[in-house]
Amino acid sequence: MAKNLKPSARGELEITDINRIYMEQGRLSVAMMGRGYAWLDTGTHQSLIEASNFIATIEERQGLKFPVRKEIAYRKRFIDAEQVKVLAEPLKKNAYGQYLLKMIKGY
Repeated sequence: MAKNLKPSARGELEITDINRIYMEQGRLSVAMMGRGYAWLDTGTHQSLIEASNFIATIEERQGLKFPVRKEIAYRKRFIDAEQVKVLAEPLKKNAYGQYLLKMIKGY
């Protein structure tokens, strides 16, 4: 589907064009994003910088990292604390590994 798209006036492929095609085919479904979700357009250099700053602010102020696939898997109970520990052990010297180890301790 995307390979048949033509760039917009901005010279970019637009997600709204894909959405329109799905809608025309009757294959579009919508899920409302709840509180805590954010859609960040990163189609320009400036918007990419703004999105990066937003992520950095959340991480600094709330002590969260994202996206952390291992955290998601743990919280959805696809993996347990012991599995997280095994995955985090080789990374324990960096912030990501420390975050995972802290997470399974309940901090």
